[in-house]
Amino acid sequence: MDRYGLICRSIYENPDITQREMGSELGLSLGSINRLVNGCITEGLIKNHAEHGKYELTDAGLNFLEQFRVDGAVLIAAGLCSRFVPLSFEMPKGLLEVFGERMIERQICQLREAGITDITIVVGYLKEKFEYLIDKYQVKLLYNPEYACKNSLTTVYYARDLFRGRNMYLLASDNWIRNNMFHKYECASWYSSAYMQGPTSEWCISFNKKGRVTSVAIGGEDSWVMYGPAFLSRSFSERFLSYIEAAYRRPGTEQFYWEQILMDHIDDLEFYANCQPEEQVYEFENLEELREFDPRYQNRSDNKALELISQVFKVEESAIHNIQCLKVGMTNQSFLFEIQAKHYICRIPGPGTERLINRSEEADCYRAVAPLRLTEHIRYFDGKTGYKIADYYEGARNADAKNPQDMAACMALLRRLHGSGLSVEHTFDLRERIAFYEGLCQNQEIILFEDYREIRRRMDHLLSQTERLGRAKCLSHIDPVADNFLFLPDGSLRLIDWEYAAMHDPLIDVSMCSIYSYYNEEETDRLAELYLERRPTDEERFCIYAYAALGGFLWCLWAVYKSLEGQEYGDYTIVMYHYARQYYNKIKNAGLFPFPEDGCE
Repeated sequence: MDRYGLICRSIYENPDITQREMGSELGLSLGSINRLVNGCITEGLIKNHAEHGKYELTDAGLNFLEQFRVDGAVLIAAGLCSRFVPLSFEMPKGLLEVFGERMIERQICQLREAGITDITIVVGYLKEKFEYLIDKYQVKLLYNPEYACKNSLTTVYYARDLFRGRNMYLLASDNWIRNNMFHKYECASWYSSAYMQGPTSEWCISFNKKGRVTSVAIGGEDSWVMYGPAFLSRSFSERFLSYIEAAYRRPGTEQFYWEQILMDHIDDLEFYANCQPEEQVYEFENLEELREFDPRYQNRSDNKALELISQVFKVEESAIHNIQCLKVGMTNQSFLFEIQAKHYICRIPGPGTERLINRSEEADCYRAVAPLRLTEHIRYFDGKTGYKIADYYEGARNADAKNPQDMAACMALLRRLHGSGLSVEHTFDLRERIAFYEGLCQNQEIILFEDYREIRRRMDHLLSQTERLGRAKCLSHIDPVADNFLFLPDGSLRLIDWEYAAMHDPLIDVSMCSIYSYYNEEETDRLAELYLERRPTDEERFCIYAYAALGGFLWCLWAVYKSLEGQEYGDYTIVMYHYARQYYNKIKNAGLFPFPEDGCE
């Protein structure tokens, strides 16, 4: 920390400042301030006007400050903010208003007030929501393509070139800063620090008398913690970025915060605590904390999901507590909430879902199977929007796809469904669905897969063969992934999420369950026997393998489309594509085609 620089900055910002005021501002004793002021005078950085007791920054002092000039700021705004559901389902956390002002805009305005105009926002989740800031504040946007699966280390990695050779602020878009703490000049690298009384899970720091951080630990008690913005000098970044790059390339760091790298290399990095007064910086962890700070959020969140829950249960929004993000599905977003000591789940359709799912048909399925009492207990369902509220089953668990007893119970439930005689008006048409997703992919599937045309031809052959069989249809779930089976504490079993359910050959549920579980061929055969309670006939084996191939092909196209929309699902795409090829070959090699192959290889 260059203390001469701090004295020069104080005088630059306030030519009328007194030594006592400098001490209060910089957290130094009056004796220390006096020695530093005299040193600056000796070095010719400032002048002392004895007649009126004021100091003047000299040209040499101005030149001295130039090395500390802040070049710009980077705001991190890429994350999903899962702890802030359901507000973050509709709006990135940094764009939420606090006392009528968006958090990110408040920071941008504070930066600009300090003369910092070169501002870049690193975006990811709901990136389009930030576009308006380009025209409003002349900021730049930088996209982090890995925002959905990695943490802030990766965000800093993508922004690394913005820090090279520059003095830069590094901010979180969702901080609320009461008084402007930014400056035109910064004299050392630092992290804003707040004092936390009692136990805390924050990043706790220790520092020496000069404020240099000597250790960092996650969690502690009665400690100063890293809390709010940070500043990285060009000399600091020169070394720090090499650690960031090495960590990014190292497996196992995907969920690291960028602060983890600081903690791991604190002995090699000169970094200071910028201790802030109480109530200066706020990091809202969840809606409950925001409600306490800004009373507007107690009963008027302007959030569709909370407004709906309030209407359905006839309560004020303030009665909705303990909101938690559940595992985000591949199609929907869901969160858990509590009203009057009872827990419920609210499902919100994911972006673009209205193009993929007919919610009216889903509602028809829920009505049709209601007499069987095998679904979750629905409190509310909107056949237009797809919003759903259902009971949450305390102590329930998902089926384990690797547990034979679990899967036997799941197959028994499917037999009960298929044998119920229940029906709906709509069918699940594999040919139509494949063509539909193919159209959505806009030929990207051909670019992705070298042998796509050949595999597509094979799928056409399977479609023709299955259609010629003319097998009887019944109400089928279509999406019997193990996670959709719930074992309740009383021993009963439920099957949830009926958005794909329709009339089809019941064997499709066996095939879909198999590929969703990433089963190999032997496991698929065992699952078929669990469902049929006997060995399958050749026609049944053909159908199970054919639906596995066609299902793999269909969901592969689905995943390609979702990736075009900015959502990635790891190896899911290639696993599904592999099933299409694998089970076609199995049918052919086993001689299971029920009709002549018509020239297909």
